[in-house]
Amino acid sequence: MASKCPKCHQVVGDDMVCCAEVKYTWKCKACGKLSTGFVVPYGRCYLCGGENQVVESYKGADPGKVAVIQEAMQYELDMFHFYRMGMERTSNPQLRIVLEEMYRKEEDHLSELEEKYHVHLDPSLRQVPPEREKLIGGFIFAGIDFDDGTHVLKLYDKAIEMEKRTRDHFKARADSLPAGAEKEIYRELAAEEEDHVAILETERDQFA
Repeated sequence: MASKCPKCHQVVGDDMVCCAEVKYTWKCKACGKLSTGFVVPYGRCYLCGGENQVVESYKGADPGKVAVIQEAMQYELDMFHFYRMGMERTSNPQLRIVLEEMYRKEEDHLSELEEKYHVHLDPSLRQVPPEREKLIGGFIFAGIDFDDGTHVLKLYDKAIEMEKRTRDHFKARADSLPAGAEKEIYRELAAEEEDHVAILETERDQFA
């Protein structure tokens, strides 16, 4: 039976899941700080950058579908920030163009998922505070020195590695599930990541 989203009041069809009011509780393994939300960038603590873990799972009417959506949003948000921060840090014009293209694609995909599943992420998740960004950047760009002139290929390699890992994860999840909505979501997500991998590999070859 169709219902209305409590956030935007749009009608949500029977084949959709509304995650507008779904919240998870995260706890930092390092400092113990608790935070609440649907996703957290890179699963990292806002206070110290330590790894977060979910300590309270969703137990609503369809927790299986919600878990798939939460997982998808987490991966998309992480790649969104990878491309955004890489684009802002690189001094290579060609690489910046590629990263900006991928950043725009991730931004569009993130918006599509928000609209489809009525997640309504906090806008602040798309632009984290400078001190928070420094913590995230130190984690995801480990081993990449943006001042030594060799970072371009390393950044490509890191991006391809992350996209492949995400693609393989979604493929494995799809293969493990019986036919149904959850399986199809994973298949769609895997196809999207496959496209990103192909673009990055082509661009890397051309640059090299």
